[in-house]
Amino acid sequence: MDTQGRKHVDPADQWVFDPETGSYQLRLEPEESPARAVPTQGTRRRPEQPPKPRSGENRDGSGGGRRAAQGRAAVPPSRRRPKPKQSRKKKALIWTAASVGFVLVTVTVGGYALYEHFNNNINTVDTGTIGTDSATTDGPVNILVIGTDSRVGLGKKYGDVGSVGHADTTILFHVSKDRSNATAISIPRDIITDIPDCPTKQADGTTKIIPGTDNVRFNTSLGQDGRDPGCTMRTVKALTGITPDHFMMANFDAVKDLSTAVGGVEVCLAKNIDDPDSHLKLSKGRHIVKGEQALAFVRTRHSVGLGGDLSRIELQQQFLSSMIRTMKSSGTLTSPGKLWDLANVATKALTVDTGIGSVKKLSDLAKDLSKVNTKNITFATVPVIDNPAEKVHATVVLDRTRAPQLFAMVNKDISLTEVKKKAAASKSPAASKLTGTMADPAYVRVEVFNGSGILGAAQDTVEWLQNTKGDPRSTNGGNASADIANTTLEYAPNQADQARRLADWMGLPESALKEGTKKAAELANMKLTLGKDFTAPGTPVTTPTKAPEGIQKVEANDKSVCAK
Repeated sequence: MDTQGRKHVDPADQWVFDPETGSYQLRLEPEESPARAVPTQGTRRRPEQPPKPRSGENRDGSGGGRRAAQGRAAVPPSRRRPKPKQSRKKKALIWTAASVGFVLVTVTVGGYALYEHFNNNINTVDTGTIGTDSATTDGPVNILVIGTDSRVGLGKKYGDVGSVGHADTTILFHVSKDRSNATAISIPRDIITDIPDCPTKQADGTTKIIPGTDNVRFNTSLGQDGRDPGCTMRTVKALTGITPDHFMMANFDAVKDLSTAVGGVEVCLAKNIDDPDSHLKLSKGRHIVKGEQALAFVRTRHSVGLGGDLSRIELQQQFLSSMIRTMKSSGTLTSPGKLWDLANVATKALTVDTGIGSVKKLSDLAKDLSKVNTKNITFATVPVIDNPAEKVHATVVLDRTRAPQLFAMVNKDISLTEVKKKAAASKSPAASKLTGTMADPAYVRVEVFNGSGILGAAQDTVEWLQNTKGDPRSTNGGNASADIANTTLEYAPNQADQARRLADWMGLPESALKEGTKKAAELANMKLTLGKDFTAPGTPVTTPTKAPEGIQKVEANDKSVCAK
């Protein structure tokens, strides 16, 4: 209520300092108790910024009156406040995790005036049957964050004037069921994949099926032929086997506005950079970037690493990790001005699916996901190799050995970080068959049978064993007598060391090992029968409990990362 008893209040005045948490919170209803202190104009805003007008009030202050301290505990107009001990669990729930360059930002908001203001900022897309209608769930959450390179409305500044935008930067953000950890997987825009048929909602309410395309760049899953973000969600599902629940999309302006709203983002360079393409010019060392400079940082690729999109992804992951740390810092959590700016910018920047297409739903999602500790957020890149179909490598394809391992971990909700609870749960209760000595690879004798239903699986496995594992004695036994559900390895007691070696290579669970009772002849083969749980040579039959060796990844709380 203002001094004249009206309910029309300045939205910025609804940020209330909570002495129990040491942070500002946005009041859901007008405050009834006179005991809680409210920040004065002097503590709410920087002097150079004029206060935002209330509904029905002019900018010069006429027509509405100013909030007075009457009926409330007086607060001295000083900027300094004692800092009560903060409780992370009770802090204002602002949670960020994201892409691009482009940032998945959700801000907890409330109150009718703000609800209407922020709600009108949000653009939505109906993605049809892909995704969910609920903003929250008791299970894991998969959010597809899309940074589009659309230049619509941006003029000639960034080239490609009028481009409707493709999936230039895409991150699949997986949050674990217990909210203890999160994995953000960057999907290279130039990866060659198949784009499935895509139903898209038209302006008149009808649905149009856009035909799929095989062997094309991933980034054409958006914008090309009228494809919408739902098409990108379907492409991600086909590529990874992981179904996105929601999407969030933003363009170049999001990076500039969000980095400015938080007061800048710290980045680090291991060398001087002067990139004429992105217009980034920074010296070696640490810098605070925002606005155009922040956008130039996340667009830079020719001056770092190998000079391609994969190197740019590493820059973006560094930027986003730093932005997450900034968003969750006390300097942001306790600044009503920053919270207002952040909420306003974030909701304007986002296009989302209808399942989270309101401030209330975004707020619920933010509260649900705010429990994730920054140290347990890991950014990784989909493992890829150069496209063997090209003489000059301009595109990449999935690494068929390591990529399925990474996807399997996410699908099974296994963290890429050291989370004690997860690590303890993943340990096998008994591993007696898998412990002990392992035979030298050159002495592993196995005959491989195909019971998987996958054409050529036995021969592919034999070639993989011979060419990558140094096992010259493996042979193809052909098709099994029938397809089986689970892969099995039959061996004699005197072949246990060979069985352990093969189980290690294949990622076999203990249940797959079938030890006989009779001793085998010296040159006898073990019998490996591939089951329907087999997907490809080198892909563990059982879900791996640690990240594949050699994949690019970085933890969000790692401040030592510098672009090279």
